[in-house]
Amino acid sequence: MKNSNWLIYALAFVKLVAPFLLQNPIYEPHRDEMLYLAEGSHMAWGFMEVPPMLSVFAWLIHIFGDGLFWVKFWPSLFGALTYLFTGKIITSLGGRSFALLLGFLPFIFGGYLRVHFLFQPNFLEIFFWTLLAYTLIRFILSEETKWLYWFGICCGLGMQSKYSVAFFIISILLGLALTRQRKIFTNKHFYFAAFAGLFIFLPNLIWQYKQHFPFVFHMEKLQRTQLQYISPASFLIDQLIMNFPCVFIWLTGLWAIFFVKKLKNYRFIGWAYLCVIGLLLLGHGKNYYALGAYPVLFAFGAYQLEQLTAFRFTKIRYVLFSIPLLLGYWLIPIALPIMKPVPLADFYEKKNVKKLGVLNWEDGKSHPLPQDFADMLGWEEMAQKMAKAYNMLDSNEKKNTLLFCDNYGQAGAINYYRKKYHLPEAFSDNASFLYWMPDSLHFDNILLLTDDEKEMEHPFLKNFSSVILSDSITNNYAREKGDLILLLKGMNETMRQAFKEKIRKAKAEVAPLP
Repeated sequence: MKNSNWLIYALAFVKLVAPFLLQNPIYEPHRDEMLYLAEGSHMAWGFMEVPPMLSVFAWLIHIFGDGLFWVKFWPSLFGALTYLFTGKIITSLGGRSFALLLGFLPFIFGGYLRVHFLFQPNFLEIFFWTLLAYTLIRFILSEETKWLYWFGICCGLGMQSKYSVAFFIISILLGLALTRQRKIFTNKHFYFAAFAGLFIFLPNLIWQYKQHFPFVFHMEKLQRTQLQYISPASFLIDQLIMNFPCVFIWLTGLWAIFFVKKLKNYRFIGWAYLCVIGLLLLGHGKNYYALGAYPVLFAFGAYQLEQLTAFRFTKIRYVLFSIPLLLGYWLIPIALPIMKPVPLADFYEKKNVKKLGVLNWEDGKSHPLPQDFADMLGWEEMAQKMAKAYNMLDSNEKKNTLLFCDNYGQAGAINYYRKKYHLPEAFSDNASFLYWMPDSLHFDNILLLTDDEKEMEHPFLKNFSSVILSDSITNNYAREKGDLILLLKGMNETMRQAFKEKIRKAKAEVAPLP
C-alpha cells in the first residue's frame, strides 16, 4: 500500500506539471478564461453563467498578480487531484501499480489534457464528479457514515462549481435506486448529509432567486444558439473520440461493473453513467459535459485489466500500456498548442488533421487552428491598440470616455491587461459583464472595440461629432482577427439616451422587473 501511495502521488505530480512543459508560452489566456478571471473582480454568490466557486480562484489569481502561471495552476492542480482520487478508487478496489499506471494514461493522452489546463468550470466539475463516486465507494467498503457526509458536502460544493453537477447527482441517485445499494435511502445520515449539501448550495440558490434565475436565461439562449444543433449521434460518437487512445479502458470498466460478480456492489456506478448520458442526450448537451463521468470508469477498467492479466496473458500488459502511448502521442498537438501558430498550422495540414473535424469552428467552417487555440491569441495586441487609441485623447477627454466592448472576451482581455497598459476598466453588455455595467455613467466619448467588421456603415455613428477608425486586430490566427477599434467623440443627447435604453433593455431581459 505504501508503494501504491508513492506511485499515486508521483503520477499526480506528473499530471500537475506536464501541461506547463507542453504548451507553447506564446499563447495567452483563453476567451472564456477572460470572463471567469473578470468574475474574480466582482465577487458575488453567483453569475449568469456559473456558480461562484471559480470566482474564488480567480480572486486568488488577482491576489497573486494575474500571472499566466496562476491562471493555469488551478486547473492543473485539480487535474492532479482528480487523478489522485482516481488512483485512490483503484487501490480501494485492490488495484496495484499496473492499474495505477493504466488509469493515469487517460489524463495525459486524451481530452483531459486540455480541460485541465483551461481556467474554466469544467475542471471543478470533473473533480467533484469523481469525488462523489469515491465517497460512495468508500462508504460501501467501510459502511462508515462519515463518507455519507462527505458525499453531501461534495454535492453542495459541486453545485457551487457548475450546475451540470446536478446531472451526475440525479444519475447517481437513480443508479443507487436501481441496485441493491438502494438501502442507503433508509439511512438517516444520508438525509442529514443531503441537508448539509443543500445548505452549502443555498446561498447561490437564493442569489438566483433574487436575480430572477439568470442561469435559466443563459441556458435558454445557449439552447437556441448552440445546443439544439447537437445531434445524438455526434454526441455518442464524441464519447469515444474524446478519450480515443484509452477508450478500451473505460469500456472495460463499464463492462466489469455490470458483469463481474466481484464488482456487483458498484453496479450503481454503471447505471449512473448510462443515466447521465441519457440526460445529456435529452438536453442536447455538449460532448465534454460528460467528461466527469469517466475517471471512475477508468479506475474500474484499469483495475479489471490488471486482474485479467495478473496470472495469464501478462505480456498483454505491454500492449495495453503501449496503445495509449502510441495513439496519444500524435494527439497531444491537438489537445494542447505545443507549437507556435504557424508551425502548428503547417503540422495540421501535413497530417491532414482537417478530416478529424477538430479544426471546425462554431461557424461550421474549417480553420488553420482549433477554435480553442484561436481563442488564446490576439488579446494583448488588442489591449496595446486600445491603449494607443486611448492615448490619442487629452486628459479631460479621457475622464469622459467609456471603453466599451462587443463581447466578454474583448472586455475581459482589456481588463486583464489594463494595468500593464494604463487603461481604465472596460465594459460590455455581454454575459455577466452586463451586471457590472453601471446604470448611470456620464461620458461624452466611446472607445469601441467591435467584432462587427461593418461597424463603420451603421447610422448610429452620425450621433458623434468625430469618428476615427483607429486600428484593427491583425493576428491571422486569432479568432478576433478583423475586430475594429473606433474612437467615437462628441456623443449627442440622442445617442446618450439610446445607449442608456440599450443597457436598460438588456438588463431587463436577463432579470425582468417584477
